[in-house]
Amino acid sequence: MKTEHLMKTSEEKSGLLNPAEIKELKRRYLSLAHALAQLPWVCQGSVMHTPPHAYRWTRKVNKKTVTVSLSKDQAELIMEAIANHRKLETMLKEMRELSERALLGSAPGVVKRSNEKSSQNPLN
Repeated sequence: MKTEHLMKTSEEKSGLLNPAEIKELKRRYLSLAHALAQLPWVCQGSVMHTPPHAYRWTRKVNKKTVTVSLSKDQAELIMEAIANHRKLETMLKEMRELSERALLGSAPGVVKRSNEKSSQNPLN
């Protein structure tokens, strides 16, 4: 993935991103947001062809499986919308990852304690 390089670079340093890295993450994020806004209709589910001329669209609605019979023209439209939904999910996943990297890399995190156990255990 394109953004993995930015993550490795910042982790090798102090964990903080430099302004150029944040700018690149934001540029990619905005590019995805623009592409997201260009997506036409989206639907979830799957379409199956049942010969000779029938199609069935199956999806989950309120935790129940719903099946609808479709014409060939409807099936083509729904299949395109399902493909768009998959693109949308892929873009959203990358946008979440970019957001996490930018937000966590924009400010110092908590200081981690060492793993050494103290010889002065207060319970002893």
